Amino acid sequence: MAISKVGQRRQVVIPKEICEDLGLKEGDFVEVKESWGFVLIKPKKLVDSDDDILIPEEETLIRKGEAQLKRGEYVLWDDLKKRIKG
Repeated sequence: MAISKVGQRRQVVIPKEICEDLGLKEGDFVEVKESWGFVLIKPKKLVDSDDDILIPEEETLIRKGEAQLKRGEYVLWDDLKKRIKG
């Protein structure tokens, strides 16, 4: 368990190991909220609604999905729900 201290301007340092595990870098955004007496910090990617820019990993996933659809490789939503409920 890592322990951090709240600084003069309410700043909290996220331990290096946690930042590395989450891929957080200086300048990245995080969502901070309170829930049941806990402070939750969640990495966030901010995208302007006017931007049509994807990161390379997202582009790859979309192209892969489009290719699967063209080959007829898909599962209907109702069938997927049945499989999950098992």
